[in-house]
Amino acid sequence: MNSAMLIIFGALLVSLLLGIMARRGKDMGMEQWAIGGRGFGSLFVFLLLAGETYSVFTLLGTSGLAYSKGAVGFYLIAFTTLGAMTSYWLLPPIWKYAKKHNLVSQSEFFASKYDSPILGVFVTIVGVVALVPYIVLLFKSMGILVSATSYGAISPSAAILIGMVALVVYVMISGIHGSAWTSTVKDFLIFFVILFLGIYLPIHYHGGFQQMFEAVNTAKEGILTFPEKGMSLSWFISTVAISAFGYFMWPHNAPTIFAAKSARTFRTNAIMLPLYALMILFVYFVGFTAIVEVPGLVGADGDYALLKLSMKTFDPWFVGIIGATGLLSTLVPGSMMLMSTATMLTKNVYGYIRPQAEEKNSAKVAKVFVVLLSLVCGGMALGENNTLATLYLTSFSLVTQLAPALYCSLMKRNVITKQGAFLGILFGVGIVVYMTFTKTTMVMLFAGMPQWIQDLNNGVFALVVNIIVMLVASLATRKVTEPGQMTVSETTK
Repeated sequence: MNSAMLIIFGALLVSLLLGIMARRGKDMGMEQWAIGGRGFGSLFVFLLLAGETYSVFTLLGTSGLAYSKGAVGFYLIAFTTLGAMTSYWLLPPIWKYAKKHNLVSQSEFFASKYDSPILGVFVTIVGVVALVPYIVLLFKSMGILVSATSYGAISPSAAILIGMVALVVYVMISGIHGSAWTSTVKDFLIFFVILFLGIYLPIHYHGGFQQMFEAVNTAKEGILTFPEKGMSLSWFISTVAISAFGYFMWPHNAPTIFAAKSARTFRTNAIMLPLYALMILFVYFVGFTAIVEVPGLVGADGDYALLKLSMKTFDPWFVGIIGATGLLSTLVPGSMMLMSTATMLTKNVYGYIRPQAEEKNSAKVAKVFVVLLSLVCGGMALGENNTLATLYLTSFSLVTQLAPALYCSLMKRNVITKQGAFLGILFGVGIVVYMTFTKTTMVMLFAGMPQWIQDLNNGVFALVVNIIVMLVASLATRKVTEPGQMTVSETTK
């Protein structure tokens, strides 16, 4: 066993020990397991929100995107910064409502706001469909990272299986408390690794950042600018806009939000999170350096750019630190995704079918769902060949469809009905799924239109249809409030 493997498995052991320590003295009922008894202060909330955002995808997918697409990849740092800023206004009212009504999941929030258990079930389904590709992405990333940093001693398939088992045990033991504790170690490591690699590698190989950009432009002319068609400036702006709009729509953000002690926590974090997002810039520098130093990676192999460059440059012990960082960067967001998905299925699906049984055994049922979800996602990761960035964008397009109904629910006088919210999300998600599986593009839908329209992100079309359907359906189903008047739907019978 080489030094890299020792460090990787040491990190795994430390994370499991942290999980065991985190649960000491706590009754792991549903509220403690899922949202930490609503007792997390600013530091843990910040670490969890950062931990959910800066995962192993930040290391591999972002550097791979810079390697393969160049300037196009800057959409990540742009929407991460803008999306984090929305927390200042968006998260306090969500937290206050969830605390008042004792909510523990995102789908419960929708069900309560619109007084519709069926909407809660539907939002759960959307959340599961969106998070499964993301969890698959994490498993794939972990398989790539652990296999490479072990210098082939562990195969990608074995790494995925080991990580899947470790993640299930980790979640079952400690819930959100273990995720919070592990985030302290993980965020320190990922911050150190990314800053070090992003500064050292360009200087080591090119003598500085300007020389790095000049070398990249020579090696791949035009990669540092936006193409005139396809992923053009229009695509960039639309992708950043809808991604920032739906930034906190991920179901696994909800437990972190609900776990906070007070609303002030989010306003403090809204100042720090955008600054923390600048870390992504240094991952790009690694990808750009790899364009020159490890050429020839095509398609999904671009996700190996950071690893191949690191293994070319550093001794095994430091490569092991990178591998350990990636492993912890899988455990934290992966555990939050599994917990939030399992919580939604328990509270809004199982609880809808068997309400009395759900109240009595909710924590146990949620853990059963954790195991089942892990098996499904692990199996998909073993056979999935999509690039990491593609999986990420598909998931993001789905959860963004929840944003219009949620934003409207926070208004003092919400004009959106439960029928409007349901149909808007249904049409939006349906379009995303259809365009993804049929490979339909905006060019195909809007042939003959100006190029900037054809280059818009597919999610924009889905979001526009979502909003229109939501408004029209709400108008058609809204009740007239004046005494003695019939509802709109009754007058049309």
